[in-house]
Formats: sequence, structure tokens, C-alpha cells
Amino acid sequence: MKPMRPEAREWILRGEPFRINGNGSADGFPAILGHLIEQRGLPSGDDLESFLRPRLRDLADPFELCDMRPAVERVLTAVDRRENVCIYGDYDVDGVSSVALTRRILKAYGLDPRYFIPHRSSEGYGLSEQAIERCMSEGPKPDLLIAVDCGTVSVDEVAKLRENNVDVVVVDHHEPGPRGRPDVVALVNPKCGPGPEYLCAAGVCFKLAHALLKERPLPDFDLKSLIELVTLATIADIVPMVGENRLLVRHGLKRLPNTLNPGLQALQKTAGMNGRASSMDIGFRIGPRLNAAGRMDVPEDALGILMTDCRRRANDFAERLEGYNRRRQQHEAQIRKEALEMLERDFDPNDPVIVLGSRGWHPGVVGIVASRLMRQFHKPTFIVAIDEEGIGKGSGRSVEGVSLVEAINQGREHLVAGGGHDMAAGISVHEDKMDAFRESFANYVVNRTDPDARKPKLYLDAEISLDQLSLDFLRDYELLQPFGNGNPQPIFMSRSVHLSRPPTHMKNQHLRLNLRQGYHEQDAVFFGGGEVDLPDPPWDIAFTIDRNHFRGRTSLQVIIQDVRAADKA
Repeated sequence: MKPMRPEAREWILRGEPFRINGNGSADGFPAILGHLIEQRGLPSGDDLESFLRPRLRDLADPFELCDMRPAVERVLTAVDRRENVCIYGDYDVDGVSSVALTRRILKAYGLDPRYFIPHRSSEGYGLSEQAIERCMSEGPKPDLLIAVDCGTVSVDEVAKLRENNVDVVVVDHHEPGPRGRPDVVALVNPKCGPGPEYLCAAGVCFKLAHALLKERPLPDFDLKSLIELVTLATIADIVPMVGENRLLVRHGLKRLPNTLNPGLQALQKTAGMNGRASSMDIGFRIGPRLNAAGRMDVPEDALGILMTDCRRRANDFAERLEGYNRRRQQHEAQIRKEALEMLERDFDPNDPVIVLGSRGWHPGVVGIVASRLMRQFHKPTFIVAIDEEGIGKGSGRSVEGVSLVEAINQGREHLVAGGGHDMAAGISVHEDKMDAFRESFANYVVNRTDPDARKPKLYLDAEISLDQLSLDFLRDYELLQPFGNGNPQPIFMSRSVHLSRPPTHMKNQHLRLNLRQGYHEQDAVFFGGGEVDLPDPPWDIAFTIDRNHFRGRTSLQVIIQDVRAADKA
């Protein structure tokens, strides 16, 4: 059997070719910006100005969200009565940011709410029975429990809380379930009524804070002080970078380098950030460190660093998170190595899916491995960690055109449980049912999805020559930031690029390249390029660009996304 190898991506150039000229675009924008604006179908006039330069004063009325009025009334009742309040959250970046944000606004109103985060491995996600039992035993029974980043589908769990005379307010962004609304005082979730559906949970919590301040202003509290936390969560949770998400992240990234939050200061220092913040910094430096605590079953430390006012404690938390992240990386590397060995040994390269499981794999890391294998082989993937009782907890990641939710529903007879989103989902499965689920999953993909839609594609925004790259070019292009889901970072291509010298290997299989096109030379990095079978140059290259700061010098950084042999005809 042939070893499994990634399928080459088809390169597709979007829209009309990019042509640079001295006058810029017809609307007076620099050429590259005008090209990207037209290609993405962005609005014109004042709406375009709001997109390129969003203003905080354009934030919509928070009371437009469903159930915001009863939520605000119940919280202010708790304030007036000095009730016991518990904020119950999730263990990922969005969850801990939501808890930290909500606690900060409630403390500004004079409450001292306690907080609770479930443990991923033993209690699972959200308002589980085991987690609620521990929550109730660890402190005074709350009069009001505010569930953030969870609770929308927790019908039974909320009913039990109500039996114990605990009022519940849910502030969430997940999809509602088939059983309908839980018996809560308020369900503030834009997916359950009017409001911008793209918000993450921390974004909805920010809306709650905004509504509270509109209803009962606090002269000494600045709503803008919460924007950094919303920025972390919005980028880490990969929600669409549109509307108010884009507005808040744009301003949050500007605020982060000078934040007054000691924990965010410490995180930026340990992550090696140097006085600026980008979506990439949050997604690949800050986010993984915060998520590592939840993956290693110590989410309290991720929450602690966001809430502490003490610089010394913040540095201590940052060192712990750094250690958790190293352990996460070790687990990830080992699981990925063993998974690749399984693929080389046992799997047909024509198999439409990847489903792998093993005892000894860490359940908090399998989602990262699933994501990496999905990207590497462009196949819908589930990676499953199996415990000593033979119960597997798995995470799935999908490709465009394949819904994991539909696949889970088709194979539910083989599962203990399963659910999530179309592109990312989780399952629980008995070890002896793994093969049956894999077969069901493969049948779903073959019979219910379009094979052409599943083929790997790389969409390119413009073909340019390397000599067009400059800091002026970068400045114009950066007006489209922040990039993310719904506003992807532009990918450029250049043809017939040579190497001035052999690639230099950096750590973790990354490559540093010195490219030459005609008389122009350009440094570049290719993350993971050491694991790729590179063709002989010259190459056509697909790449993104970024601003690089090093030892006081600013330069344009080329980041390779793919290479192919150039057409030598």
C-alpha cells in the first residue's frame, strides 16, 4: 500500500488580474487596496469608510439583543440585594475571557461574585451534572448563576438548578437545541433572537456590560477597558471578523500593547511580542497559552491571569501557562507522530476520512492534532483519546463541504454522544465501535457530499512581482485588518521565483528562504516547510505578508503558504 501523502492544492486566482498604476484605483485608493476592496465586494461610500476605519461610537444599542432587558433587571436586582452570584464559564479562551469580563463589570457594581470553570477531562463542557455538583459544593449556594459561553441547550441542568431556587441567566452564542429554551430568567444569545449572530460569548458579555452601564451608569468605569478581553476571545474562537467583531478587535489590538491589565502584559512578554499586536499574535501566541491551561485541566490559571491585579502574580501565572503550553506541545507532537505512523501503516490514501484513536492519548490535545492532520491531508478528521474503560473522547475538524454535525447524526447509533459545529465537533465513542463509526463517517462523505467541493483549493487574491512589495504596499493593505474568519488575510502569488541559497532550517521544521525574482531579492519564512516535499526551483509561490519588527527595524515579512514547480515553457 502506498504511503498516505497530501493531495496537491488547486490554485485559483480570484476575480480580475491585479494591475498596478500610478493613479491607484478609480475611488482614489492605492492600487492594491482598491483591487482587494473590489474583489471582496466591500461597500462603497460611508459604509466603506466605516469598514476601513470603524469607530466605537458606531456600536449598536445592546438592548437590541434578545432577553437583554430581563438579564439587566435580574443582575441589578442582585446588586441591590447584595445576593450571592456565581459566574459559570467554559475552559477555552472565549470562556475564561467571558468570566473575567463579567466578573469585572459586576465588581464595579459592588458585587463579589465567585466563579467556576469545569474540568475538561472529568466534567466535560458546559453545565454538566458533575460540574454543577462540584460548583454547588465549593461555595455558598448562589441566588443567581450567570452561565457564560454555555447553557443554551442545558434544559435538564437548569431545571435542577431551579429546583434548588437558583435563578439562571445565560449569556451565550451557541446554537439552540431541539428541546427548546431552558427555564432561565434570560437567554441572551443572538442565535435565539435578533442581534448580530457573529458575536463570540465574550462579545455578548460585553453587550451585557454595555447595557448595564446604559441602564445604571458608573462614572468611574470605562467600557473600553473590556475591549482587550473581547479581542482575545473573538480571534481565538474564530468567529467571523465582520461588523462589531471587526470594530472591537481593531480597537482592541491597538490597546493591547499598552494595556493596564497585568496578566495581558505578562502574557505578551512571555509570548515574545514586541510592542505591537496582530490577529496572528493572538491566534498563535496568546491563545494557545491560555488554552493550554484548560487542555491540561487547570483552567483556573488561565482565568487567574486575566483577573489578577497583581503584577507579581501575573508573572507567576504566565510562567505556569508557559509550562502547560510546553507540555501541550509535547503531547501534541507525540500523538501526531503516532497518528502519522498509523496512517502510513494501515490506511488507504483513497480513504475519504481519517478516524484514529489510541489509549494513552491526552484528551485535551486531540483537537489540535485533528486540525493539523485535516489541514495536512485535506480530509475530515476525528482523533480520539481512549481511557482505561475503553471510552473514547474525540475531536473532529472538517473541510469545506462536509458537515460534521450531519455525519455525527448519521452515525449516532455507534456513538455515546456527539455534537458541535459543521467544521468542529466532539464525540464520545466506545473503543469497539470505532470501526463502525469510521465506516459510517466515510459512507456519509462519499454518498452525501460533492467530491469536487472536497478537493483542496487555494484561493489567491492577486498575482504580483516581488519588486512590488514595500512598506508602502504593506501600509495600504493593512487598512483591511483585522483579518480572520469572514475577512481572510489576502494571499498573493509570484511566478518563477528562484532561491539565492539553500533553505535554512529553523526549529519545528520551519524554513527560512532567500528568494530571487529577476534582480529583486526577498527573505521569506515557510512554517512547516521542512515537512514538505519541495520541487526543484524555480517555483511559483503563494504567500501572505506581515509587518516584522526586529531589533528596532521594521520590514515586510513574506510568509509562504504553498509552492509549486514553475512553468518553464
